[in-house]
Amino acid sequence: MKKKGDKYRQCASVVLLRPSQGRYQALLVHKPRKKDAWQIPQGGVEEGESTEEAAIRELFEEAGVRAEVIGSSKQSYKYDFPNSYRRFRPDNICGQHIQFVFSKADPTVEVKVDEEEIDSYKWVFPEELSKYIKRREYRKIVNKLVEEGTNLLKGAS
Repeated sequence: MKKKGDKYRQCASVVLLRPSQGRYQALLVHKPRKKDAWQIPQGGVEEGESTEEAAIRELFEEAGVRAEVIGSSKQSYKYDFPNSYRRFRPDNICGQHIQFVFSKADPTVEVKVDEEEIDSYKWVFPEELSKYIKRREYRKIVNKLVEEGTNLLKGAS
């Protein structure tokens, strides 16, 4: 339930793609929670940061990978927190607004999760996304982003 003064937390996310078997795989990270645990690396944009800077920082914090932004998506994902979650928030943040960037990884890139915020990771082909991402709306966006990022990389080669 939205209240006067509510606002969305600005977030950044990176679609990290790596070549594999003549195609591209996307990096998914796993948060240690029961629902909606698999996602692409993401987090809040800190004061003074651009979306690109935040996305690359989050990628390093969550997966230990250093990368460069190769493009940005015009797509974004905005959603409201459930009321059950909002009860525990002491602020006026009612949801998140995520913007996306793309990055390419070397096929031999080493991923190191922190075992706290992120407890696992997987490289997946587009057709495997539905095995991991359960929330339909988010999965649909990630599918489109992986396709957009793949097309961007194919155009760059």
